[in-house]
Amino acid sequence: MRADITALLACAVFIAGCATPPVRGTGDLGLVVERAAGRVQLVDTTRRATIGAVAGLGDLSHASVVYSRDGRYGYVFGRDGGLTKVDLLRGRIDRRVMQAGNSVGGAISQDGTLVAVANYVPGGVKVFAADTLELVADIPAVYGDGQRAKVVGLEDAPGNRFVFSLFEAGEIWLADLSRPAHPVIGKFRDIGREPYDALVTPDGRYYLAGLFGEDGLALLDLWNPERGVKRVLPGYGKGEQKLPVYKMPHLEGWAIAGRYAFVPAVGRHEVLVVDTDNWREAGRIAVAGQPVFVMARPDGRQVWVNFALPHNGVVQVIDTESRRIVQTLQPGKAVLHMEFTPRGEAVWISARDDDRVVVYDTASFNRVAELAVDKPSGIFFSARAFRTGF
Repeated sequence: MRADITALLACAVFIAGCATPPVRGTGDLGLVVERAAGRVQLVDTTRRATIGAVAGLGDLSHASVVYSRDGRYGYVFGRDGGLTKVDLLRGRIDRRVMQAGNSVGGAISQDGTLVAVANYVPGGVKVFAADTLELVADIPAVYGDGQRAKVVGLEDAPGNRFVFSLFEAGEIWLADLSRPAHPVIGKFRDIGREPYDALVTPDGRYYLAGLFGEDGLALLDLWNPERGVKRVLPGYGKGEQKLPVYKMPHLEGWAIAGRYAFVPAVGRHEVLVVDTDNWREAGRIAVAGQPVFVMARPDGRQVWVNFALPHNGVVQVIDTESRRIVQTLQPGKAVLHMEFTPRGEAVWISARDDDRVVVYDTASFNRVAELAVDKPSGIFFSARAFRTGF
């Protein structure tokens, strides 16, 4: 009798072991936004394949994603104010909150404990605990005589700080969340007209805000914020007629390659080259249209550029050493976003109007894979968990 019971128990353990899902990491996973479906596809960058989908994420027409420091969770920022924590291993929603009426992105703190969201409506930043999505701080973007500004260009900075811009106010705010319940806000005024997006350099030192209302950039040294905001590249389009802007450039996709930054020129068919030692213009590269994303391969040897209408089916590749265009590709209709694999051997490109994501080998420029995706936009790989400003 005892032998029978032992055999049954052994069989039960064996069956349970067979039912256990395979153990895996998240280092080669990512999320692709299906903007019209309110859904993200879970992808494997090694297999170049879709391995699942997570629905119920609301309005994803301007969605972006950041990752927990262990790479397990993706935090999806929806345009409708939804903040959704997605479990990459289980392929499902872990938590979700509706925190505002209109949002445009967010960031995760250096230690991974806080997630901040940039809001248009109501203007301001809300900060949540990364594990529970409980609200820990609310920072209204109030300026002038009590007006609220749209918040743009929200980025993480070393020291559990967040830095962001106020569009209508022409201000940059630096929020220290070392004590989340008591944020300390530094405000920098008169930084330029209509900052529209921003980046933090990979070393976490500089915050750069692009200006829509005038030529130039606003630069804040995060090591020495007491020095205030410096204007760089003022009047880079002086004497030239600015073209109508069909889609705003995204500064988070700016390319920092070695000592040079490759920057989209607003309303021009040019990529500006900026020397980051002195933040002066070091050259210009004529391109096919108005740049939207200007993104560097992880090794900095190439810069890939996509464009606004009517050239939004084209992607061009710049060799950063010669500063020449070395390849022009046509991945599909309405290219919206690009994302390099962690070491840069491949780039994934979303072609919204063709309902596909196209994968290219960055050495040969050969098309090596295609994935069927419903109206894809942003592509975000989990390697972003280990990069400042991403």
